[in-house]
Amino acid sequence: MNAPKAAAAASAEPHALNGGEGSRGERRRARILSAFHDCIIDKGYAKTTLRDVARSAGISASHLLYYFPGKDSILEHYFEDVALKIMGRIESFRNERPMQQIELLSDLFFAGKGITRSEIGFMLECFGVAVHDKTLHKNKRRLDRFCKAYLAELFGQLPCGSTNAQAHAEIAYAILIGLRTAAYFDKKLKLLRARQLFHQEMLNLAGIGARD
Repeated sequence: MNAPKAAAAASAEPHALNGGEGSRGERRRARILSAFHDCIIDKGYAKTTLRDVARSAGISASHLLYYFPGKDSILEHYFEDVALKIMGRIESFRNERPMQQIELLSDLFFAGKGITRSEIGFMLECFGVAVHDKTLHKNKRRLDRFCKAYLAELFGQLPCGSTNAQAHAEIAYAILIGLRTAAYFDKKLKLLRARQLFHQEMLNLAGIGARD
């Protein structure tokens, strides 16, 4: 499934990992993923064991292995779910006016209106593991390419025009990831200030100038 189709599917309904909607297996997988998320946020990926996840999910470790073959598999599925959620939200912005899209994008990442702090923390954990995990690396690359393609399309509709749209998309995405990461680790950089900085630089790149 290519990124736009995957994002559209994610925006239409929750990502189904396996089995029919509402099936017992799907509910158990969802419980395992939720337990895994909590364990990672609490202990970090390296220190989390399958036994930890199973205990948090209320099942045995051997039962957990019936649904996922290992810890890496759980991480890959969870990362895919969060990535599809992000792409789905961004995909839903496309019908808005370009200036409104900048507002929505700023809010999505910096105003707690779509991506929680715990999800950001989890994604940062995934980014580190993705260096050596082929599936995570592939999914992160897909997310990056989707976001940059979206930004390039957005800049193409703004005063800066299409000539530099791709370069501006690369810069904007780097600023987005950098500021969102910094705001996660640096308590002095409040989300509101990070949002202001991102929004301002988006306007500058768009050729509109700062309006904050």
